[in-house]
Parts: sequence; C-alpha cells; structure tokens
Amino acid sequence: MISEVRQKATLAQNATGLMNKATTEQKNAALNAMADALVANQASIIEANGLDLQRGKEQGTSSSLLDRLALNEQRVAAIADGLREVVELPDPVGELLEQFDRPNGLRVEKKRVPLGVIGMIYEARPNVTVDAVGLCLKTGNTVVLRGGSAALESNREIVKVLREALTNTALPSDAIQLIEDSDRASVNEMLKLNGLLDVVIPRGGASLIRNVVDNATVPVIETGAGICHTYADSSADYEMTANIAFNAKVQRPSVCNSMETLILHEAFAERYLVQLADKFTAAGVELRGDARSLKLLPQAVLATEQDYATEYSDYILNIRIVSNLDEALDHIRKYGTKHSECIVTEDVKNAERFLEEVDAAAVYHNASTRFTDGFEFGFGAEIGISTQKLHARGPMGLPALTSTKYRIYGHGQIRG
Repeated sequence: MISEVRQKATLAQNATGLMNKATTEQKNAALNAMADALVANQASIIEANGLDLQRGKEQGTSSSLLDRLALNEQRVAAIADGLREVVELPDPVGELLEQFDRPNGLRVEKKRVPLGVIGMIYEARPNVTVDAVGLCLKTGNTVVLRGGSAALESNREIVKVLREALTNTALPSDAIQLIEDSDRASVNEMLKLNGLLDVVIPRGGASLIRNVVDNATVPVIETGAGICHTYADSSADYEMTANIAFNAKVQRPSVCNSMETLILHEAFAERYLVQLADKFTAAGVELRGDARSLKLLPQAVLATEQDYATEYSDYILNIRIVSNLDEALDHIRKYGTKHSECIVTEDVKNAERFLEEVDAAAVYHNASTRFTDGFEFGFGAEIGISTQKLHARGPMGLPALTSTKYRIYGHGQIRG
C-alpha cells in the first residue's frame, strides 16, 4: 500500500508541469485568490487553531510556544497580507542571468527556473505554512508541507482553504500538499524521497534541523539554528550597546536571530556590566555568566559549556568577559552557528577585523542581529535563513527557490 507521504509527493511532482508553464500574472492571481480566501475563512481557521491551542495547554506547552502557535483575526489578516506582498515582488523565474556566444557559433543562455518539488519540514507556526506556499508557488514550484503535530488542525484548515482557492485559478490545487501523519516516520520517509522531492528545507529548532541534515538523502538547505552573539568592544558606546543588546535579546527571544550570548571586553564590563545587567533583570531575563562576570554579578548563575552551546529562544542570557577581540572571535568560532553576529565598537579596525574574520551568514557593526530577516533586507517574505554556504546563504527570498538552466542555440553544430 502506498504511503501518504509518497502519494502526496507524487501528486506534487505531477503538478510541476503546469507550474512550469504558469505565467507571472497567473501566479499572482492565484496568490491574491489565496489571500482573499484566508480572510474569508478566518472563522474556520481560528476555530481549528483553538483545538491546537487547547491540546497544547493540556500538554503543558510553554506560553511562548503557545503564542507562536496562536491565530486571531489580526494574525490571519497579516498572513494574508504577506501573500499580497509576495505578489508585488519581482518574479525571478525566467530571468536571463548570462548570455554569450561561443567561437563555434553556439549561443548560450543561462536562465532561472523553478527548483521543482520542495519539501518543507517545520514546527508549530501556522504562518510558515502560508509563507512557504506563497514563496514556492510564486517561483513556479510545488510544495509538500510537513508541519509540527502541535499545529496539525490549523495547518489542515489553512491548506484546505488554500487548495480550494486554487480551483478557480490557472494553478493546480495539487501544487500544495500537506502531510497529516504526525508520526516521526513520515519525516524520515520524506528525507529519502529522491526522485520525488528535489530539495528539503527544515525550519525549526536545532534538533529538527540536525535530524534532517544527518538523515536526508534528498538535497537539504540547512536553515535556522541561531546561537547569536553581540560583542561590546572596549570603545563601545554604552547607550548604543544597551539598546542593541536589549533589542537582540528581549524584543522577540523565541526567534533564530535573537542574541543568546553577550560578550564584553573587560574594560567595558568594569564600567557598565552592573547597570546593563539591571536593565536585563528588570525585563525578566535570567543571567548566566562566566567566573569573571560573577565577580561583578554575584546574583547571576555560573554558565556551563552547555549553556554557551544552547539556543535558548527564551529570556535567558549568557555573559562572557574577554580581554581582547581575539578572545571574542575564539568564543564565536567555538559556539556560533554561522547565523548572525554583532560587534559594537567605535574602533574601525576592530570592526573590519570582526566583519572579515567572523564566519556567519550575517555580520553586523553597531546594529542588532534581529535585522537578519527577508523583510528587513528588502527581499519580501523569506522561506528561512540559510546557515550553510552552498546554493543559498542568509535570508532566502524568491531567487533562492530557483535553480538555473542553460539553453543552447545552434545551427547544426556537432562536436569533433
């Protein structure tokens, strides 16, 4: 008996022919139709979401995770607006990247084309369902969605609404598939669907991403895990540092571009750590520091090696005091996940060293790591933030969901 995963991946693959032929106007019309349908059906979507929230509360899900899961009229409207914003973005499919003539008379063109069938594996955020659909369809791809079990009822209703909206457009409803089997085996099956899935994109916590990377035979674009640092150099302005660090940790701690560790030059720490710590403590942030930090902050918890290697996504902050920039760079090299890193300094040479030597998708001088985001970079919506180096790196907008094709024009040439 064919499994749900294979059956739906086959349907998605069969729909790629129609998607390849879809014009920008047809894709945009479909996205607008889906946006309108989300708003028109918000009551049924919120009702389904309520079932997920109730189950989450009964299972003891944390308030921060429940907040990421929750939908209301404003959030549904915002999700629909996200689709409309994708409509306004340039369609990369068909873009001519290169064109040249060979001495033998062959004319070579390199154009953007869809990736094909994209498998999305993600956790309890229903907005990701719509974001993934919008970005994949805009780029002429089909998508197989496998969301977390915590959002299953929400995702079922959302996908039902989106598929029904496509029935009155030029795009096939089968371009959108949702895997409803919540068993982990369904994820593992997706990871090995070579020949049906062209790429898998995981979006979620470190354990989910690691499972995908370690077990997939389908190509993977690795995203998300973010142990991000802010380093305040000896010349850093206190007000600037406080604003940047507070924004990076407190504005939205559950996301991958939030700060997990604050590194301070010893001269800066001697002058400002106590008042900086008071600011974080007043906001409900638990502080964990190294031995040097605890001499200034005896109320803090001693940080362990595991703490520095943990993506908390919570109101917990590690502190590390260093003697120079080299020690800061060593710490980031050891614990960073190549996501987003920041230096606050008035020393131009140190800033340039940091920007050059730190190996991360996004490196900041005097700005919060929270800006690592497709919208903030002007890309519109994003499918995720790639922390690898092949195919795509950093916030992945529409071009990252395309591949390339060479088209060669001749007039009878043969190779001797």
